Amino acid sequence: MTKEEASQELKDALLDSVKKDAANEAKQLIQEAKDNAVKEAQNIISQAIQRCAADHATESTVSVVALPNDEMKGRIIGRMGRNIRALESATGVDLIIDDTPDVITLSSFDPVRREVARLTLEKLITDGRIHPARIEEMVDKVRREVEAGIKEAGEEAAFEVGVHGLHPEIIKILGRLKYRTSYGQNVLKHSVEVASLAAIMASELGIDPKIAKRAGLLHDIGKAIDHEFEGTHIQLGVDIAKRYRENGEVVHAIAAHHNDIEPQTIDAVLVQAADAISSARPGARRESLETYVKRIEKLEEIAKSFDGVEQTFAVQAGREIRVMVKPEQVSDANTVFLAKEIAEKLENELEYPGQIRVNVIREVRSVEYAK
Repeated sequence: MTKEEASQELKDALLDSVKKDAANEAKQLIQEAKDNAVKEAQNIISQAIQRCAADHATESTVSVVALPNDEMKGRIIGRMGRNIRALESATGVDLIIDDTPDVITLSSFDPVRREVARLTLEKLITDGRIHPARIEEMVDKVRREVEAGIKEAGEEAAFEVGVHGLHPEIIKILGRLKYRTSYGQNVLKHSVEVASLAAIMASELGIDPKIAKRAGLLHDIGKAIDHEFEGTHIQLGVDIAKRYRENGEVVHAIAAHHNDIEPQTIDAVLVQAADAISSARPGARRESLETYVKRIEKLEEIAKSFDGVEQTFAVQAGREIRVMVKPEQVSDANTVFLAKEIAEKLENELEYPGQIRVNVIREVRSVEYAK
């Protein structure tokens, strides 16, 4: 063995030894930090969730109106289709009349328009007088009722969480979230829940909950107008808050709640955490099967891309990834580094609510046969 080979072998042995010691030390430090931090964090979050468990009704993107009988379909269509054309042009909603007995489906990307059309149709059916002039009159009446209901919904949401002094226009925009859903989750109820969670966590940490509560209520306000204006709901929300002179810390929390910018205040971090809790808790959201399957496949694919990984399994609806490693290639010490590297890659390449647990398993099996 030459001097260089001996030197290289000593270096490799020393590097392995240092890596092992570093991994053990890192493991111990991580465990100590977890022991001190996890209990307190769990306590704060569990108290917040317990004190603010909100009910969410699953809503769909279309509305269905029940009819007293199938003859009513003919009356709604009208002679030469004049009634249905008048209704569609006045409300901006498509009416789908098919072979399904005793129902009409209303379809529109705008939930407020869809609600106006649904209420108009129900009132026309009850009234019995269905003709173009009556349809226009009824649409105007219902639109005024819905606008009043939107304002009332905004006021109720602000009152429920104890946020005062909001600009009247912000209250109206907030009320429109009553008819907006995100992954099946009602956005107004989600905003109320986020405000409550952020306020509770702020109180537990011993800071004034007013800003966290206000920012939590307004964090998704951009979703109320994202059908009408270009831009992300975050940018639209920031524009609304600035236009009506909201507190700078509230504006910052709205801008930072999806990490578009780095959160600089405790309130912004609390709103971010409350948003993740409300979105990720069981039953809050639903995804289409196709999107869900793609996300799970991508999760397994990322974990499997590392050297020494034999098999990966996404379990608990994508909340955990189990990584089986080849024992001859990955040592016990290196499993700590591997878990961290996989977690970092998932954070960089995937978008998901809540968190994903990375569980690296190294198992040695010795098999022999008695003959």
